[in-house]
Amino acid sequence: MALLRRAAVAFAVSLGFASVPVHADVVTDWNEIACAITGKAGGGAIGHRLMAVVQVSVFDAVSAIEKQWKPYMGPLSAPAGASVEAAVAAANLMTITALVPGEKATTEAAYQAAIAKIPEGAAKTDGIRVGELAAARVLARAEKDAHNAPDLYQPHTSPGAYVPTMIPAFANWPKRTPWVLTRVDQFRPGPPPALDSETWAKDLQEVKVLGSKSGSQRTKEQTDIAQFWDETRPLIYHGVVRSVAKTPGRSVADNARLLATASVAVDDALIAVFDAKYTYNFWRPVTAIRNGHMMKDGKAEAGWTPFVNTPMHPEYPCAHCVSSGAVGAVLEAELGSAPVPRLSTKSPTANDVAREWTSIAAFMEEVQLARIYDGVHYRNSSRVGNELGRKVGALAMETFGR
Repeated sequence: MALLRRAAVAFAVSLGFASVPVHADVVTDWNEIACAITGKAGGGAIGHRLMAVVQVSVFDAVSAIEKQWKPYMGPLSAPAGASVEAAVAAANLMTITALVPGEKATTEAAYQAAIAKIPEGAAKTDGIRVGELAAARVLARAEKDAHNAPDLYQPHTSPGAYVPTMIPAFANWPKRTPWVLTRVDQFRPGPPPALDSETWAKDLQEVKVLGSKSGSQRTKEQTDIAQFWDETRPLIYHGVVRSVAKTPGRSVADNARLLATASVAVDDALIAVFDAKYTYNFWRPVTAIRNGHMMKDGKAEAGWTPFVNTPMHPEYPCAHCVSSGAVGAVLEAELGSAPVPRLSTKSPTANDVAREWTSIAAFMEEVQLARIYDGVHYRNSSRVGNELGRKVGALAMETFGR
């Protein structure tokens, strides 16, 4: 296993995927490689769906061999002595190649570098077969999860009035088949604050002064946080999860479940948040502020621009906060009363600088604040999004693999 870890990480470094020390085990090493490769296929919800498929495949392969947890797709036979390292490598190869075909050569090279370090024999052959079978079952499910359902979004307008013709993103996401939710609206929150409420007026004023691209009242630290969390791909969240996975004493089976549970929790949380977003269709700060709604002086600020580009979907609730809430709930349940290790991850939108947190609550709170500093969300929406994500994460930990 040590040779496999060195090979996998060395290969990742050579491709610019990582510049980090050897990680805890084959599962976490491959997770980092998978995050880097799938990150090239798209950001946000797309990448989180891909990583859920990858990590569930890895989980099922490891569970079939180690028999500590129940495979998500049901019982899977594995010969005694089958190589876990080979199974994990094969599951990653098959899923990543299928999901990101444009990176086939890169994925194959990572696989060959890893598999070459495993001694030839029945254990290796059996492990590869288990990994392929696990991946095939999860990929078959993914083909039928309705991720490519028709986009039937209808722009809200009055007859004859022009509206921007860019179609919002992920309007079809609520049609997807979730991993652990029984319904996409299972935890749907209530509506956003009324436009004549004190909460709305306070939140709008806050994002106006802290979230603008120019003339903002943000501090340097707040700007750094905003820039850091402009990244939405799985790699930024999986780094946080690996902070726990790398702690001493954890098994391959433990980490396979942790990474899979976090992945499906985020993916389901995003399905849930897009259900809520397209149910309420609440306007973004840039829309409200440019139209002068509830401004103290009653004047519109036609040139107001958020610090980062506003995502192309409705505002309420905050999707980034849903993701961090799901990860946070998974980590809280995983650690229980155990001490929280140093949480850390890097962000490509902040020149790959690392940020650290001493508690799970601090990590989740920073994400909530970041979207205010970014100028794309209101405080209430960030809080509601975090709570929604936490509910999905808790459900995933209660049910996944048990």
